[in-house]
Amino acid sequence: MRIGELADVVGVTTRAVRHYHHQGLLPEPERRPNGYRRYTLRHAVVLARIRRLTELGLGLAEVRDVLAEEAGKDLVEVLTELDADLARQEEALRERRARLRALLQAEGGLPAEGPVSPELAALFAGTAHLSDSPMAAKDREVIAFLETAMPAGDRERMVAALGEMLASPGGVERAGAAYALLDALADAEVDDPRVDGAARALAACVPAELFPGIGESDHEESVMRAFYDDLSPAQAEALRRTLRMLTEERR
Repeated sequence: MRIGELADVVGVTTRAVRHYHHQGLLPEPERRPNGYRRYTLRHAVVLARIRRLTELGLGLAEVRDVLAEEAGKDLVEVLTELDADLARQEEALRERRARLRALLQAEGGLPAEGPVSPELAALFAGTAHLSDSPMAAKDREVIAFLETAMPAGDRERMVAALGEMLASPGGVERAGAAYALLDALADAEVDDPRVDGAARALAACVPAELFPGIGESDHEESVMRAFYDDLSPAQAEALRRTLRMLTEERR
């Protein structure tokens, strides 16, 4: 058989045959005097086995192990490992679908910040009336970013603390008032006398457990610098003062 005939018989492409040659999975036959390679039944048998193994989900390195006479793993062991790996993938897919369903069914729909946890989506829905505030919109974006970037434990604590803050009597109203004070500083300079009042209003909204690391790291690091750069000088100064106030409360 020539390469095209071999590929047709087994149901693969000639490109795949050449790739398996290159990967050392399928031995190359010697060329005949006319320059063509002549494949035997043995080549077809090996190629068919490669096809079956790859269709089961084995990578080429695993196929090579199975085909090699001196392989450290036999086919049963490789397939057992593959089955376990597929089971883990199935479980991960079930969890992802459950999260997607929760997002799609969340009260208020998918938030503008994109896919967040169902818990955070519910909090955002409860403060949707604050969305006209530019500072509230920035805050939601940052919170969505933190939920993605934080380790799982810190992420859960952050969302829980936000939920407790907003559920406390007057919590949503205090947050709205703080956002309004910060919005008023959009065109203000750093020495604006309203900065201190905005900082105190914001600090009154933020529970200490929301930022457990305050006072233990440099708040001028890259992420915070990027956040400050997105604010007016007065707004950035109000946030710095808020963080200092919260730091003092924790001492």
